[in-house]
Amino acid sequence: MGLWAATSIGVGAMVGAGIFSIFGTAARISGNAVYISFIIAGAVALLSTYSYAKMGVRYPSAGGPVEFLLKGFGDGILSGGLNLLLWVGYVFGLALYAKGFSYYAVTFLPAGSAPVWDNVFATAIILVFTTINFVGAKAVGKSELFIVSIKVGILLLFAITGLFYMNPANLSVSAWPTSKNIFFGAGMVFLAYQGFGLITNAAEDMKDPEKNLPRALYLSVGLVIIIYVLVSLAVMGNLSIPEIESAQDYALAAAAKPFLGDIGFKIMALAALFSTSSAINATLYGGANVSYLLAREGELPEFFERKLWNRGTEGLFITSGLVILCANFLKLEGIGMLASASSLIVYVAVNASHLRLLKETGAKSYLIWASLLSSFIFFVVLTYYEFVNSKFTLGLLALTVVSCFVAEWVYRRYSGRVIKERTG
Repeated sequence: MGLWAATSIGVGAMVGAGIFSIFGTAARISGNAVYISFIIAGAVALLSTYSYAKMGVRYPSAGGPVEFLLKGFGDGILSGGLNLLLWVGYVFGLALYAKGFSYYAVTFLPAGSAPVWDNVFATAIILVFTTINFVGAKAVGKSELFIVSIKVGILLLFAITGLFYMNPANLSVSAWPTSKNIFFGAGMVFLAYQGFGLITNAAEDMKDPEKNLPRALYLSVGLVIIIYVLVSLAVMGNLSIPEIESAQDYALAAAAKPFLGDIGFKIMALAALFSTSSAINATLYGGANVSYLLAREGELPEFFERKLWNRGTEGLFITSGLVILCANFLKLEGIGMLASASSLIVYVAVNASHLRLLKETGAKSYLIWASLLSSFIFFVVLTYYEFVNSKFTLGLLALTVVSCFVAEWVYRRYSGRVIKERTG
């Protein structure tokens, strides 16, 4: 795949996560300053983008961060447990996108339709993109570029039009929440940027990765920051906070209604379907690659290494099955927190690994330290927010992290297998 196809994978995963899946939750926390939260989170993401770009060029691999952790920490329980956590994070993220898709999909059904349709739509969209991903990397790139082009076009049209109709009073600085809430919101919406790392998973399928990989990373994050700020201003300028909270699951569609009417509502709902679809498409591609890399290189049990239809796609089906379970049995806000926290832990670990490899990558140490510390601070902010608001979700996160490392320790103890490096 070329530069724009690779860039579209990152844009697709990020925009689907942030604008359509968690915007309502973010607005409830950050109020009319939610666009500031997106800017802060974007700045932290850009620091991690630098680290991923340097590592991705030096160690191109379908495993992306898996390979980065292995290079820095070597083969052991630490790298193995983090690799499993990365995969679990992909599963949570996919479940979140599937939930977002289902919430917008049900707006096309008659009022009062059975709640079961949420689960039906969430399951169906995962099955559709499992089929697309099974076709191969070329199909992923082509479908992603098509979907992202439509989605970004609709979002920009919505944002630019909405700016002309917004009520400036809705964006008054005097109505901003406390700085603490703005940072809480930034910690939550950081999830909206986690998709950029998926570009490194496509390194082996990319044309001229030394040049196109860094470009795709920086370009995707830069474009998404602009999109998030414009859309946030349009939404906050056209809806009050109570209106956003009442339409939390489909906030962008509701924001289009005041100036575009029912047609605008439906157009934005369709854009939401495109956005969450592309997030699923991109993340399923990366998550399946990670899953298979772990299996093929000595992480998952032998059972998962069987060649399905003579191809290495069993990781795709394992990942899809787990996503369907999470989407059907967990709530959206809890899934979002678990996905965001898992990714932040991995970002901290990747940067710590990178500090051991500075001579090989040629990266500037102060930028890697800045990336590590900012990701760690965001993780602390997010866990503190959940400690105050949902101890159950925080406990589930702790259980998830501990389970990954315990599973790694048990499997290594009884199998004797090791994770093998792939690049030189």
